[in-house]
Amino acid sequence: MRVILVGPPVDRARLRAQLPAGVEVVAEVRTMAGARAIDLDSDAFVLASEETLDPLAIGDHEIAPPESLTPREIQVLELLAEGLPNKAIAARLAISDQTVKFHVAAICGKLGAANRTDAVRRAVRRGIISL
Repeated sequence: MRVILVGPPVDRARLRAQLPAGVEVVAEVRTMAGARAIDLDSDAFVLASEETLDPLAIGDHEIAPPESLTPREIQVLELLAEGLPNKAIAARLAISDQTVKFHVAAICGKLGAANRTDAVRRAVRRGIISL
């Protein structure tokens, strides 16, 4: 898998050391805007932050770090943040509305979100997208 690491240099260095075998870092940038501007063939953006470096502690429960979103999932997430319904997102991205539903479900699962609004809120908080 080819990934682009996104985040502060110190966090990227820590995350790079923790990546499993088979993950190739093709670029490293500070922001998601910078990652989107790079014209490289990659499978995913990996956000290097405190949340992705250590397990998240929520109350007495520990959960695994969030999975990385694919570039297409980030596109769908940005359109969700604009408040667009599935059909409008599908039209903008030239995909079916069923594919949009699939991406929304994957985004919610990866972010641990209960719904679309929660997914956008979590993505903004983690720096994946900005409003």
